[in-house]
Amino acid sequence: MISIRRLEQATPAERQALTELILATVNGGASIGFLAPLAPEVAEGYWQGVLASLGPGLVLWVAEQDGRIVGSVQLAPSLRQNGLHRADLMKLMVHPTARGQGVSSRLLREVEQFARGVGRTLLVLDSELGSTAESVYQHHQWQRVGEIPGYAKDTGGVLRSTVVYFKTLFP
Repeated sequence: MISIRRLEQATPAERQALTELILATVNGGASIGFLAPLAPEVAEGYWQGVLASLGPGLVLWVAEQDGRIVGSVQLAPSLRQNGLHRADLMKLMVHPTARGQGVSSRLLREVEQFARGVGRTLLVLDSELGSTAESVYQHHQWQRVGEIPGYAKDTGGVLRSTVVYFKTLFP
């Protein structure tokens, strides 16, 4: 059974589980802003920064299976006066052992429900061109805007294109 919950602060065990999640995700080939092999201290530092930033401008959800964190996603609602209708979806990750079990779908549904509830009608994201994540977003009716060549390095250090997507939410 997979459960989704919003994480507003983390216990030491949850911090360790989040660190293990990002290590497995990046070292498994997912390009989410890091190069492989990802060092544990870099992963820990990343989560320290995320957890310290949680609030109106950053929200974090985790997916758990049998009490173990197997996925996470973040939403950054715009705090700008002219952007209070939108938010950026960031860092959707699913542990390699939990892929294909609906974790990303559950996380995306939770984010969309939250976004609607706080009056957000537009979500945006970017993803590596041709990645597995890209097919997940397409499956959930995200609309492709276009691609930017050579935008970021993949986990192996090779420059890759990124693809920008959006999704319009209706109440």
